[in-house]
Amino acid sequence: MDRRDRGASGGTGGDRLTSVTTYRLRIADPNEHHFEIACDVDNPETEQRLSMPSWIPGSYLLREFARHVVKVKAESNGHPIEIAKIDKGSWVARGAKDHLRVTIRVHALDLSVRGAYLDWRRAYFNGPCVFLWVHGKEVEPVSVWLEAPEDPRCRDWQVATAMQPVDTDTRGFGRYAAQNYDELIDHPAEISAFARVAFTAANIPHELVVAGRHDTDLERVAGDLRQLCETQLAFFGPPAPFERYVFLGLALDKGYGGLEHRSSSSLMFSADDMPKAGEAGVPAEYQRFLGLCSHEYFHSWNVKRLKPAAFVPYRLDRRNHTRLLWVFEGITSYYQDLLLLRSDLIGLDAYLVRLAQMLTKVYRAPGRLHQSLAEASFDAWDRLYKPEPNSLNATISYYTKGALVALALDLKLRKASSSAVSLDEVMTALWERFGRQGEGLGEGDFERVAEELGGADLGEFFDLAVRDTVDLPLAELLAEFAVSMELRASAGPQDQGGAPKQADQRSLTLGASYRDTRDGLELLGVLAGGPAESAGLVAGDQIIALGGYRVDAATLTRRLPRFDPGETVTITLFRRNELLQLPITLQSAPLDTVGLTAQANPDAAGLERRIAWLGS
Repeated sequence: MDRRDRGASGGTGGDRLTSVTTYRLRIADPNEHHFEIACDVDNPETEQRLSMPSWIPGSYLLREFARHVVKVKAESNGHPIEIAKIDKGSWVARGAKDHLRVTIRVHALDLSVRGAYLDWRRAYFNGPCVFLWVHGKEVEPVSVWLEAPEDPRCRDWQVATAMQPVDTDTRGFGRYAAQNYDELIDHPAEISAFARVAFTAANIPHELVVAGRHDTDLERVAGDLRQLCETQLAFFGPPAPFERYVFLGLALDKGYGGLEHRSSSSLMFSADDMPKAGEAGVPAEYQRFLGLCSHEYFHSWNVKRLKPAAFVPYRLDRRNHTRLLWVFEGITSYYQDLLLLRSDLIGLDAYLVRLAQMLTKVYRAPGRLHQSLAEASFDAWDRLYKPEPNSLNATISYYTKGALVALALDLKLRKASSSAVSLDEVMTALWERFGRQGEGLGEGDFERVAEELGGADLGEFFDLAVRDTVDLPLAELLAEFAVSMELRASAGPQDQGGAPKQADQRSLTLGASYRDTRDGLELLGVLAGGPAESAGLVAGDQIIALGGYRVDAATLTRRLPRFDPGETVTITLFRRNELLQLPITLQSAPLDTVGLTAQANPDAAGLERRIAWLGS
């Protein structure tokens, strides 16, 4: 079972570990974007192997972090020794005596939650990007020294991390400790002149750190996060799997993403998603930020501790295949917004809009009819994180389709059970039986526990929902809970779903996804069987005119309804540097956009079920 973290960033504590491996991280050159990391190994092997991980837990793609190592050297007892690279991410140091030091320089310019980044304004790293894995020493304790930068431009920098401090100064620089390598690489660090606010949820210290330019009412955000965290802590029950938690945030002009860790999360979001002082209400942008926090916090249980057996232990040099990623990402995606509702951060109508937008992403993906949820989970390493123009036609996201299946399963359990069993009980039972015990979830364990608690045979449901590619009867299920579901045509590229159809809405489609560029509308993907495919258009084409008139995304939205379904018009485009004119026969937009509404006058049974599910 994962160790529960102790201590608080910036503080000092007793040296609870006798270190065998010590890392010293130095900000070598902000202009070159170089971290320098010295790794000291006691009692090394005569031929000591060291590696950089190929991937980071939570992001299922072989990123090969060794490619960012620009320099490596080794010495033993102060004397240089041989070190040679032996494969894509490993080195062998030969001839070391009782002590080995291997020093690497890492180029860090990955502005994401998965990598490492350094310039004169900010430093950030994930452990797999900077800390060598010393073979044979994985389970032994380690120490980490974070050195304060010497560059005068960085004099106001502080450290924020959930790693255990041992001897640190008031800014957080100094010595930290981890129980083993697995724990070491699960504590990212933000080092910059960030803003910080502390709060307590269920008597557990929490922090929100926000780097980057922003104008945010952090006290309000902290209060909202307190409600959310307390709801999730109560959901799984005490004791919590951590004794302290840190939200590490980066505000950007544009950006969105998150990555979970055992007692922290890395978040990237638009500065406009955060509320300013005096702003009232919870607009859609702020809901997006809260949903991101909710998703990554829920992962503290579901995937960080309750995890697939294939991840116990993580094998960081290869793909770790499982058909259960939908359980960990899809179910988390379902609960991220449901727990906002239960925390009273959003109301029923706002929740139904967010749920409808999630479902819309599924119905707009023709690939759902070609790739099953189990296949999507298994193939994540080579398909989800490597999108290509045809991905929309051939694949489905286990995040969104997983959330849809979680919704359907929750409703099915609630309707069928005579003892008020829901997906809540399934998740908490899995946490107690597997997560708390440090045992991996076998490929059939989720379905087995759901059937056991639900008291019914769910084999047909899981066959259809997880291993087949058919659409589930979701509208009928929702109607049993006094929620009406409507599938309508999209009103345009800004329509994400949620709202019901307008009376005068008339929509046609090109059958393609696109974006505005300086050179025209760039086609990002062409939907199978749609007008664009039939006309011979391909991803990468730059559309400049339709029916003889120049178009961008806004004018295309206005012009399309002027034509009739089945009408053929001329579309003008550049393919690479060649000007082409092609006939395209327009079609009515497909019914792929979801609207959800709470029924105003439901029957008593439906209202009772909805109240039990959504509270109103």
